[in-house]
Amino acid sequence: MRLYVDALFTSPYAMSVFVTLQEKGLPFEVRTLDLDALEQQAPAFAGLSVTQRVPTLEQDGFALSESSAITEYLDEMFPDVPVYPTQPRLRARARQIQAWLRSDLLPIRQERSTLVVFCGAKYGPLSTQAQAAADKLIAAAQCWLAAGDDYLFGQWSIADLDLAVMLNRLILNGDPVPAPLVAYAQRQWQRPSVQAWVSQARPAL
Repeated sequence: MRLYVDALFTSPYAMSVFVTLQEKGLPFEVRTLDLDALEQQAPAFAGLSVTQRVPTLEQDGFALSESSAITEYLDEMFPDVPVYPTQPRLRARARQIQAWLRSDLLPIRQERSTLVVFCGAKYGPLSTQAQAAADKLIAAAQCWLAAGDDYLFGQWSIADLDLAVMLNRLILNGDPVPAPLVAYAQRQWQRPSVQAWVSQARPAL
């Protein structure tokens, strides 16, 4: 398998697929694309990914883009080490959380880019809109982790990583986040599969 990711290793969506492959112990090759140089629009890659997006997974002539589609595909194809809950309702909830994190909370993503998470960037105070989004994120996370659980569903899932990344946009910038959620995000960050992505070489800011 071949996984196409951004050359800066700052895409949280590419990270989600990378971690899934690591967790499952699947052999794969990483190919990087310089998005600033528009390498994703080159004919060779556009022939694989019609939408010209990373991450894209290529396997035996089959190419798939969009991170949650890829992680769900990998979980169905290689079920021995699941990265989603096996119980249908919990699995649906994990997918809901992933979809929400990708489609909502835009002010956080705008004002706390993943350069905070992976490159140590720091930004000023949140705007009113971004603070409202941060409050919404924190309230949802506290609801899902009401008992101070280590994981969303009793054992680790890929949704835990996605939630931790969003929380770390705030935490690693120094924005106020309740201590139990800080501890939760730190637990996710300690996984070897996560550290394999975090420790990738990146250019200095």
